[in-house]
Amino acid sequence: MEIAPKYEPRAVEDKWYSFWLERNLFHSEPDITRKPFTVVIPPPNVTGVLHMGHMLNNTIQDVLVRRARMMGYNACWVPGTDHASIATEAKVVNMLKEKGINKREIGRDEFMKHAWQWKEEHGDIILRQLRKLGCSCDWERTAFTMDETRYESVIKVFVDLYYKGLIYRGVRMVNWDPVALTAVSDEEVVYKESNSKLFFLRYYVAEVPEKYVVVATTRPETILGDTAVCVHPDDERYQWLKGKHVLVPLVGREVPVIMDGYVDREFGTGALKITPAHDVNDYNLGIKYGLQSINIFNDNGTLNDNGGAYKGMDRFVCRKQIIKDLADNGLVEKTEDYKNKVGHSERTDAVIEPKLSAQWFLKMENLAPKALEVVENDEIQFHPAKFKNIYRHWLENIKDWCISRQLWWGQRIPAYYYQADGKQQVVVAESIEEAFVLAEKEHPGVRREDLQQDEDVLDTWFSSWLWPISLFDGIRKPDNPEINYYYPTDNLITAPDIIFFWVARMIMCGEEYRHEVPFRHVYFTGIVRDKLGRKMSKSLGNSPDPIMLIEKYGADGVRMGMLLTAPAGNDLPFDESICEQGRNFANKMWNALRLVTGWQRSDTLKQNDDNHAAVEWMEQRMANVLEEVEQDFNDFRLSEALMKTYKLTWDDFCSWYLEMVKPAFGEPIDNETHNSTISIFERLMCMLHPFMPFITEEIWHLLAERCNNASIMTGSMPASVFYDKRTLDAFATVQEMVTGVRGLRNGKGIPPKEALELYVFPHAEGSQVLDGRFDGIVKKLANLSKIEVTDHKVVDSLAFMVGTIECFVPFGQNIDAEAELKKLESDLKYAEGFLTTVMKKLSNDKFVNGAPEKVVNLERQKKADAEQKIAAIKEQIAALKR
Repeated sequence: MEIAPKYEPRAVEDKWYSFWLERNLFHSEPDITRKPFTVVIPPPNVTGVLHMGHMLNNTIQDVLVRRARMMGYNACWVPGTDHASIATEAKVVNMLKEKGINKREIGRDEFMKHAWQWKEEHGDIILRQLRKLGCSCDWERTAFTMDETRYESVIKVFVDLYYKGLIYRGVRMVNWDPVALTAVSDEEVVYKESNSKLFFLRYYVAEVPEKYVVVATTRPETILGDTAVCVHPDDERYQWLKGKHVLVPLVGREVPVIMDGYVDREFGTGALKITPAHDVNDYNLGIKYGLQSINIFNDNGTLNDNGGAYKGMDRFVCRKQIIKDLADNGLVEKTEDYKNKVGHSERTDAVIEPKLSAQWFLKMENLAPKALEVVENDEIQFHPAKFKNIYRHWLENIKDWCISRQLWWGQRIPAYYYQADGKQQVVVAESIEEAFVLAEKEHPGVRREDLQQDEDVLDTWFSSWLWPISLFDGIRKPDNPEINYYYPTDNLITAPDIIFFWVARMIMCGEEYRHEVPFRHVYFTGIVRDKLGRKMSKSLGNSPDPIMLIEKYGADGVRMGMLLTAPAGNDLPFDESICEQGRNFANKMWNALRLVTGWQRSDTLKQNDDNHAAVEWMEQRMANVLEEVEQDFNDFRLSEALMKTYKLTWDDFCSWYLEMVKPAFGEPIDNETHNSTISIFERLMCMLHPFMPFITEEIWHLLAERCNNASIMTGSMPASVFYDKRTLDAFATVQEMVTGVRGLRNGKGIPPKEALELYVFPHAEGSQVLDGRFDGIVKKLANLSKIEVTDHKVVDSLAFMVGTIECFVPFGQNIDAEAELKKLESDLKYAEGFLTTVMKKLSNDKFVNGAPEKVVNLERQKKADAEQKIAAIKEQIAALKR
């Protein structure tokens, strides 16, 4: 069989991905004869393109799904995208603006047409990119959070929760994004440290005009909305203010001085300005003391009519102007530099403006306890478990969820308003037809055209919290065959930064609508960082283009490179060289393929003892690693599982096994050894396939003839079997001996072709010298003319230790005695220094009596080994000096 001299990833990747798709190998249907393995993709935003975080997350999902498929599970990995209300609407608004079109002027219906068109053109880019990575998603099931099934599911859930009394509408203080022009939830606010200013302003006392109170604030522009000043009731400095009023600077409005324990007497001057319309704590005080609430901002962060002379100014421009005006009027006591945390919108990065607004809320107090319980009792297991603490803290301090957004792109809230009995009425229903029936029943004579649907849409997370259920249409059809078969899902792979937005809420939804958890395991990925430890981002310019990486190193190389340094929950220190390591590994396997398939086979040659021993060891070694890898997967230690499989392939198979069985130049190999080698190679490819799907499929097909529809991904994953640890230990001694002889050759410049003699002397009584099965292998790999066991030390020789066995290679003419003596003296100095360090530990009673017995015994073994090594080196030095 002709094998290309070089592995070309691009051609191989295109070929096999097309092959998998054409044969529909990723698709799953309910099958009661097989156990399902279900994974739902964390839906990326339709505005997004593949970044390094996506690469890591989706590679991990693909590894788990491909492995499950090969183990006989009916694997179903459902892909999809999220409509991303804020981000997508911003994209469409900007697109329209470039064309001279104003969103408000064209109206909602026309805007939605443009939005859907934009989605169709740009929304699936990231899903197409995931194919380049090798993701084995069931593409026939691709979903979108605003497609018909998901849209109707969201509306049905809203209506259901409303009539259960869990959804309500009210005027509350919310986080307002003045760029996106919508409310955002508490979890969508990112607090960043800011170098601010603390302004100390004078509030003159109405009843005592010559006196004033100094109030410290970071937001002087909000004095326009002040309706009180608050001090602590026990603060002796301000007892004289009880029952008095102060004048708001510049404004002249007379407001009361209130006294409340909420005030921190150590902050600023201990006197706080109260602006109920623009601070959540001030809002609560306003309710408590019946204060007026004055909103001074428009939705876009400019000053409204209540801003007086500052009307129309941007809030930050106003801040500069108002401080100038205050100073000109002698109302600024002083200014100090001040570091504080300022809330920014996660979506637009705009500084959040607290704002009183009529919004829709979901009560969380009834949903949170069960969601906490199933994680606490490990019905849902977190990997790593440390994230349980973060999850617990959030659920124990949960607030009602603001679920409405002042946008057009999204699921429109199914609430309908009409006027009756002299006031606004509201009905909630899945359609305007159903709403009209309800309205007419309550108020006969109301007309259908009187009903006006709420302008707001639902928070994007309100659709994605249904994801594991709605993907299988479990909301609209709660007893359909798919939801009953695929739910609950098995593993959720996600980043810890959405543990509140998504993970917790999906658990709540699962318990509410299926009375069952939505998944069994949650694997939290780390953050991909650069070599300097910085989070990769477009703004820093430190994030490589994943598609360019794939083109440069191949998808397998990139996948492997990322996974080798990606333990669960820990950040990934990304360096492009790890992708190069992955590419080099692919090349190593390719060269092994060319070697194995290039051997001439003999039908008459019988398998010799050395080849038999080599095959036996490799089988035992593979069984050993398989057992460890299975446990690693059970514990979600994917990085460790890959590293062990990598070493098994590169070190044990390519570097040791193939060297052992490789026939001499021009000689054939026996059929039995060759067949065993092909079988081992095939199983190695199966073990590696979940990690590196493309090259393993290619090699698997090149190793043997396959039928047209055969694929490695539908084959069997090798299972661990019993292995003999004694064989592995015996071969470990072989490896040390061969390495020792090779080390002597390299150090002394002895040509590889010069055959040497090896004498082995076991110091400890009963020491296993060498398993006789491997004598021939040691001779072949180390180029030895003989191996002989002796009961004494061999003079005039070079020596090295293998455990308690001393190995001697007699001097040859190529040995430089003077250089060897110099080296031995250096080795002796190092060994004696090491022994001194160990002796210090063992002479420390605190260490000997306090450390675990296992640790102390290890140090004692180090002492014995060092003493033995020192004695051996001294004897070699003495022999050289004779």
